[in-house]
Amino acid sequence: MIMELENLQQEELLQSRKAKKFSLWLGMIGMFMMFAALSSGFIVYTASGVDKGIKTILPNTFIWSTMAIVLSSLSIHLSFQAAKANQLAKQKVYLLITIALGIFFFFAQVDAWSILTERGIYFVNTNASQSFIYIFTGMHLAHIIAGLVILIRCFIGAARAIPSDRNIFRMDLAAIFWHFLDLLWIYIYVFLLLNQ
Repeated sequence: MIMELENLQQEELLQSRKAKKFSLWLGMIGMFMMFAALSSGFIVYTASGVDKGIKTILPNTFIWSTMAIVLSSLSIHLSFQAAKANQLAKQKVYLLITIALGIFFFFAQVDAWSILTERGIYFVNTNASQSFIYIFTGMHLAHIIAGLVILIRCFIGAARAIPSDRNIFRMDLAAIFWHFLDLLWIYIYVFLLLNQ
């Protein structure tokens, strides 16, 4: 009887985790579709006239933020591997590196906005293509903030030495989401580069 109850609880836990992972994938698909819709809107707008392009070179700060987020993808992977090997000290170090790179990415994006405003490119202006730069990067930055909250939660869990299976599951979801943010940024950056 006790054995059956434990098996039932284990099965419920597995089903709950599958549902959470599925929800994450659905959310990421939704986020990608949102950015795809923004890309379509941008293309339709710029196709309506030669005067509708971005008409500026993207700030070099975007290169630094791209390097930071690619490195952070590597560090979150190493943190996840350390979690699976039950090496909490390594996991925490790599998580801190990922968090630091995420914070650097955040400030690099804000710096890029200040460079754009110095050039006279504001969010609200007569050329919506230039507004799209702020929309793309701002929406992505909102997701980065959510990702940083998730990473901090993972770090707190590792610091409190939560059960290994729970720690690994948290890290798995965090790593999937963070890699998604990395790929999403690369898509946004390349899209903007091709249209500058």
